Amino acid sequence: MKLAVAALLAVQAAAFAPAPQFGAPRTAMHMSTETETEEKAFAKLPASVKPGVVTGKALLDLLDSAKEQGYAIPGVNVVGSNSINACMEAAKKYGGPIMVTFSKGGGQFIAGKAADNTDDKASIAGCVAAAKHVREVAALYGVPVVLHTDHCQKAWLPWFDGLMEANEEYYAQNGEPLFSSHMLDLSEEPLEENIAICKKYMERMAKIDMLLEFELGITGGEEDGVDNTDVDSARLYTQPEEVWYSYQQLSEIPNAMFTCAASFGNVHGVYAPGNVDLQPVILHNSQKYIQEKLETEDTKPMKFVFHGGSGSSVEDIRYAIEAGVIKMNIDTDTQWAYWDGIRAYEAKNHDYLQGQIGNPEGEDKPNKKYYDPRMALRSGEEAMADRLVKAAEDLNCVNVLN
Repeated sequence: MKLAVAALLAVQAAAFAPAPQFGAPRTAMHMSTETETEEKAFAKLPASVKPGVVTGKALLDLLDSAKEQGYAIPGVNVVGSNSINACMEAAKKYGGPIMVTFSKGGGQFIAGKAADNTDDKASIAGCVAAAKHVREVAALYGVPVVLHTDHCQKAWLPWFDGLMEANEEYYAQNGEPLFSSHMLDLSEEPLEENIAICKKYMERMAKIDMLLEFELGITGGEEDGVDNTDVDSARLYTQPEEVWYSYQQLSEIPNAMFTCAASFGNVHGVYAPGNVDLQPVILHNSQKYIQEKLETEDTKPMKFVFHGGSGSSVEDIRYAIEAGVIKMNIDTDTQWAYWDGIRAYEAKNHDYLQGQIGNPEGEDKPNKKYYDPRMALRSGEEAMADRLVKAAEDLNCVNVLN
């Protein structure tokens, strides 16, 4: 990708002023200083952040707090109420926030694979239904929950539009969007087109206090219908000039809130050591580049997210957090953990799962309490929650509420 960087830098001083959320002063929407009268739900977080789904100002305050305190929030792909509940159970255990993330394919699965998915109807309905489930139960876990959707490429924009319509309808009725944030992944398009489309949607999202996550460069590997296994390796590494251009463009929109999924060698999936070359220093260099252009004292003006986090070393994860990563995506590791919990349940109770009647205790003994689907599914939930507690430890996200 080639940029007209020289032209941009020549005019930036006169033409660009940081958006309110990134410079001083901030708008009331983005003011992180809570009033004296507002009661805090969590000792270590701003007063705007409450148990349950967080949006708007509360979401921005939460992400600012993560950046300032040096932790990242697990962002977990889910495919049903079992994996959704495992996420919130884990957050309750480790004492921190959680991001519950839906993909287009995950939404379709939640609606049911037999449902009519013409014009992405099932993918949209499944995500909306699952978001409403989270809204009904999230506060019961006593933790902040971010409702997010994952990769949306250009061909999938009708799905994104359907989600935005649901957000706008919910906002009209409740004064906040249904979801907290959405991701646009237009990294396969030329940079200028990528950001132009993001900017168009950012304008729409800013009106209902939504955050946009956008991607620069490409995350390698394969996940949920997106296959980048054969991509040119040069596209796995984002340049600071690209991050600055994107920051500059999106910051022109009033009330804009955004995070950047910049590629630094990230790959979806888990691979043998040596097959993935992560370079978190790219994020550090990008922050320094933007800081110099803005002439600000803020050493981490951009909020970054870490895609393809499964299997990464703790050292790489924490070095990325030092560069302003406030969320890491997790999918492959939690998929395995969920299956491994079910596998272990079957292995432990194998002789009780071979028929409805008859087991080691007697030929006429019933096995209903063993093959009740809730038993195996619960084992999957517990294993997934345990794996997420470990992830939170790697992300410094333990006991960050109180």
